[in-house]
Amino acid sequence: MNGLVVATRYLTIVPLGRGVHTGHGAALGAAAAWFPVVGLALGAVLVLTSAVTARLFPSLLAALVTVTVWKLLTGGLHLDGLADCLDGLAGRDPGHRLQIMSDSRIGAFGAMGLILFLMLEIGAVAEMPSGVRWPTLLVAPAIARATPPLLARCFPAARAAGEGAAFRDGVRSGVAALALALAAAAAGLALGVAGLVAFLVAALAALAVARFLAVRLGGITGDVLGAAVEMSELATLLTVAAWAHAAR
Repeated sequence: MNGLVVATRYLTIVPLGRGVHTGHGAALGAAAAWFPVVGLALGAVLVLTSAVTARLFPSLLAALVTVTVWKLLTGGLHLDGLADCLDGLAGRDPGHRLQIMSDSRIGAFGAMGLILFLMLEIGAVAEMPSGVRWPTLLVAPAIARATPPLLARCFPAARAAGEGAAFRDGVRSGVAALALALAAAAAGLALGVAGLVAFLVAALAALAVARFLAVRLGGITGDVLGAAVEMSELATLLTVAAWAHAAR
């Protein structure tokens, strides 16, 4: 259960197991199998939030509150990675891009990207039929959090030392497959064929983002993993929203 505590503390703001080191390297990599489980717990909170806000507010405002809770519970961890990656694209070479990404200040690309990204997520949640909204909110965080161990096994680290390299070194053989299997099972049980399609699209989106950034950075970093998680969540929401719209 130590892995579950490590994963929960790292992926959320929940102060679970204060005496347990959040872990880098082997500890965090080994805990990656628990990432989808933490995602499901996060999704359960989002389902409750959506149910309450849907009774109190119009659909758009309810979606805004739900997505706000979503990002607050994760401490903006993955949004920060997405913004850093977007800012880094302005660099002239891999070294310069990595230097830009290590700057704590947000640039124009990062700010614009976050605004558009959050607008897409809020719009997808707001327009999604209620019958598929709650299962989608339940599994989207789990699907996305199954992708970091996959990417760690598929791409080299951009830096010899750093969060991405430490995580990659700690991911053991079979962890990625287990995390993906758990996420796929949850998606299939919650949404049926639509869930499996969304899982596939989200995984491909994560791989595409990681590939795109790995070419420009010389490998992946912790920021790249965060950006991939965010893109996977968005891909899940958009896929289910499109599926539901086509079925009308």
